[in-house]
Amino acid sequence: MSGILPEHPMEFRELEERARHAMSPSVWSYVAGGAGDEHTQNANRAAFAHWGLVPRMLVGADRRDLSVDLFGLTLPSPLFMAPVGVLGICARDGHGDLAAARAAARTGVPLVASTLSADPLEEAAAEFGGTPGFFQLYTPTDRALAESLVHRAEKAGYAGIVVTLDTWVAGWRPRDLATSNFPQLRGHCLANYTSDPAFRALLPGGHPDDARDTALTWARIFGNPLTWDDLPWLRSLTTLPLILKGICHPDDVRRAKDYGVDGIYCSTHGGRQANGGLPALDALPAVVEAAGELPVLFDSGVRSGADIVKALALGATVVGVGRPYAYGLALGGTDGVAHVLRALLAEADLIMAVDGYPTLADLTPAALRRVCCGTGPLIDH
Repeated sequence: MSGILPEHPMEFRELEERARHAMSPSVWSYVAGGAGDEHTQNANRAAFAHWGLVPRMLVGADRRDLSVDLFGLTLPSPLFMAPVGVLGICARDGHGDLAAARAAARTGVPLVASTLSADPLEEAAAEFGGTPGFFQLYTPTDRALAESLVHRAEKAGYAGIVVTLDTWVAGWRPRDLATSNFPQLRGHCLANYTSDPAFRALLPGGHPDDARDTALTWARIFGNPLTWDDLPWLRSLTTLPLILKGICHPDDVRRAKDYGVDGIYCSTHGGRQANGGLPALDALPAVVEAAGELPVLFDSGVRSGADIVKALALGATVVGVGRPYAYGLALGGTDGVAHVLRALLAEADLIMAVDGYPTLADLTPAALRRVCCGTGPLIDH
């Protein structure tokens, strides 16, 4: 009524375009880019257009309940912030991890904090307020360091450990290769390492004073090509819920269950790690069936509230968003992240209202129909 326009974009394409101008070219390239010719990244996005929600009327959907139980926690919504390894430098002040944690406190949307952060995990956890947070672990080859990171996360109050399985080596990323762009090798977002006594013990002299020594030491120990034989050790590190990220095959789900994991995270890393693969959304139904009673976290390609609703209908327990909130962070810090999260949830809530699905339990595969031709081309970088 007063004619005041929103400060931040209401539509993803404008959000993305404005973020491109707000970020430095190297950070933009790293966040927006994917593996190979980015076919899988685009396929992750396009997969949502192959499903349509069937409207159901006369169900009295004037009140919706989007709350969800996860690992004994009651969350106000099924949305979470997926881990982003350069979140810190997406923010203008270089403290994007803290800004995202504050947005979690403001919105009730949990953050999965990346191992690769600009501020130590303890400082991010201190900003969560009453919202739970999860710690994402890139398992290093040095077991003492892995144990130290997990125990620090436990002590800091994180609610679970998310082990990423598909990033023990960087994927083929032509955008970054063409510009020699790898932020961690330039000393960015390594605060969880430089603040860790187990990592400092690996450094020449024991101190992270030399940026080159720090980066080279990090590169040497970063990636651990885990096998099933490593799972008992990982399970033994913590009593917190253990979630495996990157699981897309039902046989892997069943085997993970045998090893006592607490949750499955179906993801193709947003198309950043491997090109030519199956869209994560297409893998989701079989993963959910194999998971049984285990919760299934999901991300890859989520850009809208409609995407969230469709992933929930295909069986995801909670749905993660990545690039959109990183773009909001670049534009407006905590306010920008909160704006993106609230917009996504508002759209999801209104779709459930209009189409007649008042609770998450009403969103089942029967609510969806395949759309044979989609809605046209979806090119999204």
